[in-house]
Amino acid sequence: MSQLIEGLPDAVAIRCIARVPFYLFPKLELVSRSWRSAIRSSELYKARQEVGSTEELLCVCAFEPENSWQLYDPLRELWITIPVLPSKIKNLAHFGAVSVSGKLFVLGGSSDAVDPLTGDQDGSFATSEVWSYDPVIRSWARRSSMLRGLSTVQVLEGVAASGWKVEDYGWLQGPMAVVQGALYVMSHGLILKQEGKARKVVVSASEFRKRIGLALTKLGDDIYVIGGVIGPDGWNREIQPLSDVDVLTVLGERPTWHRAAPMTSCRGTILGCTQLRI
Repeated sequence: MSQLIEGLPDAVAIRCIARVPFYLFPKLELVSRSWRSAIRSSELYKARQEVGSTEELLCVCAFEPENSWQLYDPLRELWITIPVLPSKIKNLAHFGAVSVSGKLFVLGGSSDAVDPLTGDQDGSFATSEVWSYDPVIRSWARRSSMLRGLSTVQVLEGVAASGWKVEDYGWLQGPMAVVQGALYVMSHGLILKQEGKARKVVVSASEFRKRIGLALTKLGDDIYVIGGVIGPDGWNREIQPLSDVDVLTVLGERPTWHRAAPMTSCRGTILGCTQLRI
């Protein structure tokens, strides 16, 4: 690899490049072949960790378009469309999604495709497939399959595997997110904070009562409400897929809602949602 920046050792140049925002990486690759190699190297990812320039992105997959994912940069309110997941399974759904070591992993699932003529489910079966997406080289890779196919997968992050104890807390059901160790639940048109067996109302979420298939997740210290559909209502028989993104700031003196940039490609029922640190 030729010298990246004239007059600087490559080790120093890599640390300089590491401070550039992730969304500009494709443009940096156009500088030269050596820059392209540097941008796509594992050394750059390590350097970003060392200089404290890692970024937390949101990864989202919706029912439309098929097997398509987008990354969201909250600092710049920018949606980045990544290559389509190359699975042969149409409308892959019910999978698990998690990020590990700067990569997005998609595990298991089944087909949610529907025959447009008959309305029948098209090939609903469990798969053992595992895929990973590397945002550095911007490509998907097939990983070792699970020992058996799973039609529904849930991934619990940060849960110790040493012993389980079942307890009934009588918590409300609904989309949930954890912010700084506190559990927030959307239920009956409200956002509630669950504290042990007690709960308290945080803020109204009545505008989401008609929305189904949305995702509730956290990014940074905020709660994000993403996508979903508005189903038939009264004389209106149409299903309206949404790309809307709403953000709730819960850690200030007064919880506040604001609208973020909508998804630019994905819309409808959210099939997968996780955070990615790169």
